[in-house]
Amino acid sequence: MSTQHTYRVIVRGRWDGLSEESRTRLLAEVDDHGLSAMTFTEEGSLAYDRALKHFSYRIVVRSDAGDGEEMAAAIAEDRVETALGELGHGYRELRSSVTDLDTMKINYKR
Repeated sequence: MSTQHTYRVIVRGRWDGLSEESRTRLLAEVDDHGLSAMTFTEEGSLAYDRALKHFSYRIVVRSDAGDGEEMAAAIAEDRVETALGELGHGYRELRSSVTDLDTMKINYKR
């Protein structure tokens, strides 16, 4: 059995082809998805602004260390695609940045 690592993944993308219903819903909820909503969770935390151009999801992924950061990014992007698909929101250009919390070096101040 392989060791599990915890990854923090930020998935960024662009809104694309939003229907009027999607735009209305996103704008109605924009205050709930600003800077204060940016937390890492397993379900994912969606953040965007009123311009409705870009968005980001912050996701915690637990995966086998042997699979590496690429697998964590793929898992996170799949979760984002599923969540946005269920909401009916159009998107494009997903890209991810991954941090392996188990290999992160912490510099303590003395």
